[in-house]
This record gives sequence, structure tokens and C-alpha cells, in this order.
Amino acid sequence: MSAEILINATPMETRVALIEQGLLQEIYIERRNRKGPVGNIYLGKVVRVMPGMQAAFVDIGLERAAFIHAQDITLIDGEGFEVNESQDVEISQLLHEGQMLVVQVVKEPIAGKGARLTTHLSVASRYLVYMPRNRHLGISQRIENEEERERLMALLRTCVESSGALDQSGFILRTAAEGVSECELQADIQFLQKLWRAVEKRMNGGGEIRPLYQDLVLYMRAMRDLFHPDIQRIRVDNRETYDEVMEFCKHFMPEMENRVELYQEERPLFDLYSVDDEIQKALGRTVKLKSGGNLVIDQNEAMTTIDVNTGAFLGSRNQEETILKTNLEAAKASARQLKVRNLGGIIILDFIDMVNDEHKRQVLRTLQKALEKDPVRTMVTEMSDLGLVEMTRKRNRESLEQMLCHECPTCGGRGTVKTPETVCYEVFREILRVAKAYENDSILVMASQEVVDRLLDEDSAMVADMEELVGKNIRFQVELMYSTEQFDVVLY
Repeated sequence: MSAEILINATPMETRVALIEQGLLQEIYIERRNRKGPVGNIYLGKVVRVMPGMQAAFVDIGLERAAFIHAQDITLIDGEGFEVNESQDVEISQLLHEGQMLVVQVVKEPIAGKGARLTTHLSVASRYLVYMPRNRHLGISQRIENEEERERLMALLRTCVESSGALDQSGFILRTAAEGVSECELQADIQFLQKLWRAVEKRMNGGGEIRPLYQDLVLYMRAMRDLFHPDIQRIRVDNRETYDEVMEFCKHFMPEMENRVELYQEERPLFDLYSVDDEIQKALGRTVKLKSGGNLVIDQNEAMTTIDVNTGAFLGSRNQEETILKTNLEAAKASARQLKVRNLGGIIILDFIDMVNDEHKRQVLRTLQKALEKDPVRTMVTEMSDLGLVEMTRKRNRESLEQMLCHECPTCGGRGTVKTPETVCYEVFREILRVAKAYENDSILVMASQEVVDRLLDEDSAMVADMEELVGKNIRFQVELMYSTEQFDVVLY
């Protein structure tokens, strides 16, 4: 399957898109003033311990205090390595207020919540994840060939033993390590050892809150994490960024040098691949399917729901075949939308009801197969009798909507606003309340244009009745800056 990585770099932000078969699969955005802290290691200060939640807040220098749970605090033995046995220890025995603590960010601040932390430290390279406080050697589950898994593990043990690897520290072979040679693996180990020694020096540099290690910038992380053998081309639209990418390839990924290309055409790179159009669609609620059906995606605090509809698709055979075809297409489209929108947490997929059990199994298999390529961990349950599939997708950074949008100031995030008729009736109730409380002769109603228009037109008879009821003259004034729901009733 042919794939490309597009890197759009500007002074304001960097955007990286993964394209497969001409379609956007993943989009990453890093803004100059909002660089994600995931992967960064900090020397933080415990500001509050909460025994009732078995957690603590830690100040690491971000806008909001970060959060660490007791299960994410590792116990260290006399040699400086993590204790593998599970320990049921109270948070108050592990941390105290004012304590300085070395932590790593594992989840970005999301929806008003602080970043999630751990003391299980690790740093990554092209082929390996290095765990300096752990002796565990592991391998990515995405490498499925058993012979290759055995070869890589044997190679890793040999390299670790020959290098000394800081008293046999732990390593995990990443998916990109498939087919790697001993020389390449050894080079990665030496790089990670040198990197960690630099981090340790910074740990001893004083007791103030500060970053000890910062992960690579977005386009470098994309080169490290998104590359796989199917990547045919990497296109970069900025000369300075292109030079940095080429330098990175020269040192760490020489086999990729001939695939990196500087894009210098007049037409913007993302326009050429319709990436901006796909981003706009991903911010919408409805996704159209090629068959004529559609998905309706609602992202909420508690969960995300995806509703499948046949829409204009009538089919050519019978109803069951029509429903099956729509659900199969929806399963593939849903998996792609989860990646593009970076939706996480609990997700409910409401497929169109199917009677045939084999059809249900086909749809579920199609969904699971489509999710196999998702770099984020997912878990899918069986389809219920109501045609619902419950699944979870690990949430480690903001969704596309959370990153690019903010809560609507008019509706307050509800997604709907009151009708002018509803607001008019609220105005009448407020007039009655004010008229009973005060003895003035006149009342002034200040409201939006559409509300005032209705009061003077469709509801004019009610206004006359209200004047007679309260015994006061009612005047109206249009406030252009008011939203539909805003109004004031004052005495004059």
C-alpha cells in the first residue's frame, strides 16, 4: 500500500499528514506557542497530595498542575532500578507536599484536565525505547513474524551485553526495528546511552522546577515514528525544515534520504492532496459515505457516538444487502475518522440493525481489521443485540476538534440556541417579575434584532395585553451586540 508523509512548516505552526492511497489517515499539528509536552521529562514539585484519590498534583512549569496516580509511581531498589513486584502503597507514603520529583508526561492536558505523569521514565530512538530504571527487554506486538521476533530478541540481548548498557537497563524493540541489523541496533543503544547521561547531568543541576529532556519537534518525531516500509515519499514545503530532515536522515535513517523531497510548487502542498478540505470535513458532524449513506459523529465529554444511516442509499437487491453494504463501508470509514479526528476514550458505534448473525460478524471483522493499522491502542467488544459496538481508544493528546476549536460563546457548548419565540416568553415572565417589584411607569426591553422584531410583529398582541396587565408602558430597543438568548428588562 503506497503512502506518503507531508510536512507543512510555517513560522506559526507545523502540520504533518499521513496519506495512504490518496486519503488522509492521520494529521498532527504543533503550534509555536503550544508545543505538546508528551514524552518530556521534568523535575517537578508536588503541590498537593490527595489520599482519597490515591493521586497527587505536581507543578512541572505548565499552565495547569499535572496529575500523577499512585499506580504510576515506581518504587526504586538500592541499585536504582524499578521494583517489579506490585506494591499496594498509600500515596501519602510515596509523596509529600513540597517534594521534588522527576516525572515524564504520558498524556497531554485535555479538556481542562492537567497533563498525566509517570515516574516510569523512557526515551525513544528510531528502533528502541530505552528504560534506564528497568531491566526488562521486550518487543513490539506489531512485529508478528515469530522468526523475526526471535532474531531481534537474540540480537538485542547480544548488543546489550556487549555494550554494557548502563548496568543492563531495559529496552523495547519498536515496530520500525523489523529487519534491522546488529550494527544499526548497536548505534541506537549508544545514542540512547549518551542521551540519558545528558539527562542525568541535568537532574543534578539544582532544585528548581525545570525541563530535563524535551522530545523532538513534530517533523522529527514524524520521521522517527511514522515511517514504515510502505512510505514511498516524504514531501517538505520549507527549505529550512527540509535541510533539518535531511540531516536527521543522514545520521539515523540513511535509507530514507532518496525519498525526501523538497516541494517548491506555487500550489500549497496540503491543497494538492486536499488535506485542508479533509480537516474541514473532520470538524463537521456528518460524514458522507460513497454509497449515499452517512455517519453522524457526536463528540462529548463522557464518550463519542457514531450513528450509521443509509441516507440516500437504496441498494439494488434487498434490504438486508443494502444494510450490510452500508455497515461495511461505515466500519472502514469510522476507523479512519477515529484516526483523523484523534478521538479517544469510550466510543459507541450504532450500526444499522442486522438480522443475519453472519452479517454482524462480517461488519465486526471489517471494523477490527481497519483498526489494526491504528497506531493508538484500541479495544473492541462484540456487537450487541441492538447493533451497538462498544470500543475504547487510548487518549494521549487532544482531539482535532479540541485543538482547533473552542466552546461556542453563544450556545455555551450545547450546540443549539433558544428560538426567538422561547426568548420572547422569557421576556414576558421577566416583565411580570419586574413590574410587581417596582413602581415605575415604563419598562425598557433591550434584546437582539430578531427578538425585538418578533415582539413587535407576531407577539404584538401579547405585548398589548401585557401592558394592560401590568399597567405600564413597554418600549423596545435593539442591541446589535446581543445574541438571540441575551436580553435585559430595565425600568426608566
